[in-house]
Amino acid sequence: MADAAGYGLEQAVVLLGAAVAAVPLFRKLGLGSVLGYLAAGLIIGPFGLRLVSDAETLLHISELGVVMFLFIIGLEMRPRKLWNLRRQIFGLGAAQVLTCGALLTLLGMAAGGLPPAVAAAAAMGFVLSSTAVIMQMLEEAGDTATEEGQKAISILLLEDLAIVPLLALVALWAAFNGHGTSDAAPVWQSIGIALAALAVLIAAGIWLLDPLFGLIARSGAREVLTAAALLIVLGSALFMQSAGLSMAMGAFLAGVLLSESSYRHQLEADIEPFRGILLGLFFISVGMSLDLATVVREWPFVIAGVLGFMALKGAGIYVIARLSGSVHHAALHRAALFAQGGEFAFVLYAAALGVGLFDARVAAIMAAIVILSMALTPLVLIAQRRLVRDAPVSLDGVDAADGLRGQVLCIGFGRFGQIVSQTLLARRVEMAVIENDVEMIHAAGNFGFKVHYGDGTRLDVLHASGAGRVDAILVCVDKPEAADRIVELCRSEFPHARLFVRSFDRGHALRLIQAGVTFQIRETFESALLFGHEVLKDLGFDESEADDAVDDVRDRDDQRVKLELVGGIAAGRKLLRNNMTTPEPEPFFPRARSGEDTPAAPQAALERD
Repeated sequence: MADAAGYGLEQAVVLLGAAVAAVPLFRKLGLGSVLGYLAAGLIIGPFGLRLVSDAETLLHISELGVVMFLFIIGLEMRPRKLWNLRRQIFGLGAAQVLTCGALLTLLGMAAGGLPPAVAAAAAMGFVLSSTAVIMQMLEEAGDTATEEGQKAISILLLEDLAIVPLLALVALWAAFNGHGTSDAAPVWQSIGIALAALAVLIAAGIWLLDPLFGLIARSGAREVLTAAALLIVLGSALFMQSAGLSMAMGAFLAGVLLSESSYRHQLEADIEPFRGILLGLFFISVGMSLDLATVVREWPFVIAGVLGFMALKGAGIYVIARLSGSVHHAALHRAALFAQGGEFAFVLYAAALGVGLFDARVAAIMAAIVILSMALTPLVLIAQRRLVRDAPVSLDGVDAADGLRGQVLCIGFGRFGQIVSQTLLARRVEMAVIENDVEMIHAAGNFGFKVHYGDGTRLDVLHASGAGRVDAILVCVDKPEAADRIVELCRSEFPHARLFVRSFDRGHALRLIQAGVTFQIRETFESALLFGHEVLKDLGFDESEADDAVDDVRDRDDQRVKLELVGGIAAGRKLLRNNMTTPEPEPFFPRARSGEDTPAAPQAALERD
């Protein structure tokens, strides 16, 4: 027992030491952390120095890192936002999977001489891109909140869903080719079980999860809350896997269902440390799984397969991206990002091997092709960015953010940001301003403003814009997802800076308050109050009556926000006046003015209701 524990401890030290040594070096070289982890795994694995031998067991354990990564992504993907992406998920995602699958199947048959069923299974495994690699690359680049980042996430979700019918198809192809068993579950049954499991998980998330966390939180047991978070993530993943879906899909759905929970930020903080370590171990274990003996013995097939599959898949992705409306540089970037195979290929190839559709040689060659393609992805992205680094926008007459200085950094210079700047400039506050719309920068220049080009959702741009030196950061962008990402980066990297944020709507305002911003305001709130004030005056109410009405609305709104922070978006609805006839109309209580007695507060009406 002691010897086993000591051996396990030695392996843990080797794994952590390899990661600590390789990742900083590769990031310093500009190659990214993914390639660092893969290289570390190759060096210490059974086909390298053999310091760690059980790569397969480690791969299964470290897959939990991908699971937790998808859970955190789900926490950022609220149900309404996910619903808005449905066309990209089932339209763009399905088009990419089917197109690339057909192209790679034809390549396998024509160039590799594979039978149609074997070529199709090999192709569809490679079509399922690596969620772990792509999400890690998007996160490091700060692109998860961008429009292209959301499209990438949508495609990955469709690929997660595709694993169910693909596993069923592998069994059917094997049966048609004289392999496998005739009693394999029909496709409709597999899909029915998967849909039923999805329904059960969604129902549990809607009616059980938030009350469960509320009960645990009231108990005051902090460590139990962390245990409950892990239980929800791992339980959802295991439940989905038992229904034939991927563990990552189960964790993602659990995150989506908890995204509106008041415990969302606490859950994210609890899961984050486990996610980072396990995801790193996943990449190390993938590197360890590369069979160098197979690569050397079958090198013509492996190299041709890597180059041919990546090139043809990338071409298919580029065409689909252009047909769906993406510009050239965005389509090229997506092709470079998705050109590799992924972790789901191992599942599909293992199933094909198990039913006799693949022999051991084909399975080993295809696994090596997938792993090498994952390792090449960071290099392909670097090459793509260098080739088209100036393609996204024409910066003629526009200066990119670099070494900016000022007391305040303003991110976004649209209608909102322009008005905000006037109050600060009236007191000669030194401002640095960045904007990612070149036309807006040119228009601002015509009016004497110096605005630099920069995307505030990217950490490198924030550093270049002087975010580490300013007293305050003004987030005036018009997209709530971008604002959330900027707030997240600034809270993490520049905690000294005070954050003033333009919020989109009430739900966004609550998220910003929970994120700890210094000040937020809904973009239409004050203008709507002034609008209503002028309407009342025009209808014959005097100035004081109009002022009282505006003050009352503002007070009620403050109370609603406090209630909603605790009880959710519907908690303060009783304070909201409506135009429906009620048996007992709610009285109006104007704010007390100087020298007047304070009447009963609106809360009295709330308590009566």
